[in-house]
Amino acid sequence: MNRRRHKKLSRRLVDATLVGDIALVRAVLRAGAPAETADAAGTTPLYQASVNGAADLVRVLLAAGASPDTESGIGSEGTPLCGAACWGHTEAVRALLEHGADPNLREDHGTGWAPLDWASKGPYPETVDLLVAAGARPRS
Repeated sequence: MNRRRHKKLSRRLVDATLVGDIALVRAVLRAGAPAETADAAGTTPLYQASVNGAADLVRVLLAAGASPDTESGIGSEGTPLCGAACWGHTEAVRALLEHGADPNLREDHGTGWAPLDWASKGPYPETVDLLVAAGARPRS
C-alpha cells in the first residue's frame, strides 16, 4: 500500500474510533488500515476506545492487531489500560487484559502511574479488583 493511501486509511480509522462507529471501524480495517496507528498528536485508536469505555471497539482493534501496551500521545496521554482504568471502564480493562496488556506497565515511558494507581484514585472497586486479580501490584 502506498504512503498516501496508508495515511488516509489511518486518519479514517482514528476518526471512526473517535465517534464510536464500529461498523466504519471494521470497514476501514478491512480496507487495509493498520490497527496500530496514530493521529498527528500521537493518539492511537485503541487509546481513544479505551478511554471512552468502548469495549466492543477495543476488542475489534485488538483482534486487528493493535498492541495493548502502546503508549498514546506525546506525553499527555498514556497506555490504553491506564486510560480505561482511570475512568473505571471495567469491560474495556477486561478486554485489554485478555489480550495481554501488562497490568503493571507505567505511563510516561515507565515513570508515571500504573493502571492500579489510576483505578485506586477513583471510586472503581470492580476495576481495582480486576487489575489485582490480573497481577497488578500497588506502588511501593
